[in-house]
Amino acid sequence: MTSKTVAQLLKADFKSEDVDIKGWVRTFRANRFIALNDGSSLQNIQCVVDFQNTDEKTLKRITTGAAVHIKGQLTESQGKGQSVEIQVEKIVILGDSDPETFPIQPKKHSFEFLRENAHLRTRTNTFSAVMRLRSTLSFAIHKYFNDNGFYYMHTPIITGSDAEGAGEMFRVSALDPKNPPLTEDGEVDYKQDFFGKETNLTVSGQLEAEAYAMSLGKVYTFGPTFRAENSNTSRHLAEFWMIEPEVAFMDLAGNMDLAEDFLKSVLKYVLEHNREDLEFLEQRLLDEEKTKPQADRSELNLIDKLKFVIENNFKRVSYTEAIDILKDSKPNKKKQFKYTIEEWGTDLQSEHERFLVEKHFKCPVILFDYPANIKAFYMRLNEDGKTVRAMDILFPGIGEMVGGSQREERLDVLKEKMKALDIDEEELWWYLELRKYGTAVHSGFGLGFERLVMFVTGMGNIRDVIPFPRTPHNADF
Repeated sequence: MTSKTVAQLLKADFKSEDVDIKGWVRTFRANRFIALNDGSSLQNIQCVVDFQNTDEKTLKRITTGAAVHIKGQLTESQGKGQSVEIQVEKIVILGDSDPETFPIQPKKHSFEFLRENAHLRTRTNTFSAVMRLRSTLSFAIHKYFNDNGFYYMHTPIITGSDAEGAGEMFRVSALDPKNPPLTEDGEVDYKQDFFGKETNLTVSGQLEAEAYAMSLGKVYTFGPTFRAENSNTSRHLAEFWMIEPEVAFMDLAGNMDLAEDFLKSVLKYVLEHNREDLEFLEQRLLDEEKTKPQADRSELNLIDKLKFVIENNFKRVSYTEAIDILKDSKPNKKKQFKYTIEEWGTDLQSEHERFLVEKHFKCPVILFDYPANIKAFYMRLNEDGKTVRAMDILFPGIGEMVGGSQREERLDVLKEKMKALDIDEEELWWYLELRKYGTAVHSGFGLGFERLVMFVTGMGNIRDVIPFPRTPHNADF
């Protein structure tokens, strides 16, 4: 007899059969009814115990959280809420769970409490749904790139370069922290360190992906990245995952086409494959919205938000045009924005991005041609000398989802930009050589995976969409 999952038993066309199943007890009531879950579905399967013919010691061990192995007969359910149930013929307790101390009891728990018990929080419906969706999204991302001729590459986690130039990086060192070797100037002598130079955890795989795109044509990375930004907001993590495709011979327009097609494809995939989880999370959000004032409630429910992206063409708008729209907007004139838009060159905030998507254009928006001084050194300078071929994709409810650009392929221009920003040429000698040997137009973008998972699940805090969050003063588990 092959062991089956709860999802398989609940989805299959009913036929009376002997079944073998393992899982965890969600509830045990009336000394008879076990609600069993094995993580394969939101739904539990009811297992009916013949308590009169079951050892009393075994019955006492059937507690919330206990792992059990059940053999029995699958039958049509007599009760409401499920089509089938299992008449238990044999039950083995695989792992006990003390009902006095097990944290995940069958009641409502706060997300903060569940973060403190992140090792057990996927025993709840909300977090099992979130993590199944995270898994499906991961698969959909790899499937999209594989189906479209991209090569998957693993970029270094330890690096000597700061791709973003922000300087908020975690240092990697094997030196004695109490007594590091010093130079004559009294500085730490990193030449004596493991790598012979100062190294950090990566903030992006983009620069290395560019190198591979300039030989393999189309590549992507999907790996962990790190930021030592001392921020405790609901949008920041110290460790998160980034998706970064890079394509040779592709300009900014092609980059926008790729990003739009990619996002629509992966969202469509989860809509088709995780409908049950999405409907559950949508209902959770609707219940949460009822407690908010009408003005703070979302205009779109969760599934409609996904369809809003899938079914609408993304509106392409220059940064300059967007600034004019925002300057003339009612919330700007009436000082309703927290950050008032007064002049060209201002970096847009989430409130401005959401206004453009949700109120003005009523569709996803791609902003392009940003001021050079608010974007990274590697972005292609436009002929006006003021703007770069950058693009950001804006979504409802969240603002920026994707950031990308056509990369600066001209050696002389890139050197000038690096000099102006005091970026050491020797540190990035290999990156400059890509412009020296067979340079060509190329482009790419970056997408923070957890931000995408937040959008798909409707979760309001980024710590709730990654299995074990890493934040300031928190590296538990």
